[in-house]
Amino acid sequence: MSQQVSIPIALRLPAPDIEALIKGLMIAAMPRIFVNPGRQFALYPSDTSSNVLSTEQHYRSNFLPTAQKSLAELGSETVSIKAWARCELCQVVDESEPLDFLPHLTVWTKEALQQTLSKRGNIFLAYLRVYRLPQPLKIPVNPNPRFVPLPQPLTVTQATPVLNNAFFEQRCRQMQERQPPLHPELEELQSAIALLSATNPIAEELDQDIKIFLGWASSQTARRLDSDLAWVQKIAEVGNSSDGNQFEKLVRKSLLKLGFTNSNQNPQTSLDPATTGGAGGLDFYCEAPYPVVGECKATKSEKVPDGTPAQLIKLGYKHLQKHYDSCIKLIVAAGDLTVAALQTAEGNKISVIRPETLQNLVELEAQYKGSIDLMKLKERLQEAYGLADEKVEYYLAEVRNEIKVRSQLVQAVKKLREQGSEHLTAEIRVYYNAVLAKEPKSRLNELLQVHDLLVELSSPLTGYLGRIKGSDWKSDRFYFLRDLQVD
Repeated sequence: MSQQVSIPIALRLPAPDIEALIKGLMIAAMPRIFVNPGRQFALYPSDTSSNVLSTEQHYRSNFLPTAQKSLAELGSETVSIKAWARCELCQVVDESEPLDFLPHLTVWTKEALQQTLSKRGNIFLAYLRVYRLPQPLKIPVNPNPRFVPLPQPLTVTQATPVLNNAFFEQRCRQMQERQPPLHPELEELQSAIALLSATNPIAEELDQDIKIFLGWASSQTARRLDSDLAWVQKIAEVGNSSDGNQFEKLVRKSLLKLGFTNSNQNPQTSLDPATTGGAGGLDFYCEAPYPVVGECKATKSEKVPDGTPAQLIKLGYKHLQKHYDSCIKLIVAAGDLTVAALQTAEGNKISVIRPETLQNLVELEAQYKGSIDLMKLKERLQEAYGLADEKVEYYLAEVRNEIKVRSQLVQAVKKLREQGSEHLTAEIRVYYNAVLAKEPKSRLNELLQVHDLLVELSSPLTGYLGRIKGSDWKSDRFYFLRDLQVD
């Protein structure tokens, strides 16, 4: 459990600066006084009257919407404190030092820094380790220009850091060594997407994924349980009931969640989860990445009759005609198949899975986005006409094992961090095989295979590791960013 800390004061900073700190966009502040390292305080948001330039000139253009929004939220009688911080370092920057590096690592413009330095004579640059408060604290407005006494001491913990340890240390090194940001293009993309995230769920998800990769979200939020799990966990329950319409809608939602699509507006050959195929229509039809046509059969106890696969064949040819033959044919049914139904399914290349199997597929995809390879799933279904649960469950076991191996590789890099920040592929493989591979068959013997996995884990779309490219692939170095948790 995180140790509790009592904080009696707050440091006054412009509201946009505090918002940038809370979002993890920077770790620096420009207080009006030198702040002793180790000092802890809440962050009191104020207007930008202490800034030398206007808001439009002081902040970088991609941050302006956030800056303006934070200023609009300031109240005339109370302020809302959302975070507290500990000063890790405070540097004095004078006119002898170039400021070119700072705009790339903060939200301030170069012109704002130059004007501030010219007016003040020097800049106090405080490196702040910031922690979010569980709930915002409202206090009366206080005119004190620097430190503001709180009405009552604030009891806090270090349980909710904005940045994890590795990222904060990396940011500190970048600031101290005057290094440019590692992913400037990705940071620009995140700023653009953030403007859409409030009203677009897809943009919000991508925004969060990018922030996790960049380190702008804490390790505690690195693996978020997908909000769709609420309905995903009802697939088997509804499939084993008499609610056929609801089950059909859940199957359609499941296929969309797995990555299937259909742009067809015909309700009888649709994948729209808000509707059903209706009388004479297909229960579901997917166009891409390959065509899938199918029937759903929710049932409490009765067996699945021969009429179910026969119906699929009849309606498939009716609506798709010659295209039906090239489709994957799938039935999702809760009951046992009669002998005749099984024979019809096998003879007509129809795969049958239970609702529980579909739920397992979608749950894994919801927990580990992109883990289900639809082309590999296609191969498994084509290997199992008739009852296909065993083949699909075997595929799911393979995927879980692949995730476990990747999780252990991330742990290997994390453990090696104690001996140094970056490590070669060969060093990581040796540690993994010696410590984490419990069985001989789980060892990774091919160095290039390990390197490929490490590159995958360090890609911008995963962000579990970081990568420093060498002169060739063997000299690439990798470092830990965030955990890949497995159940």
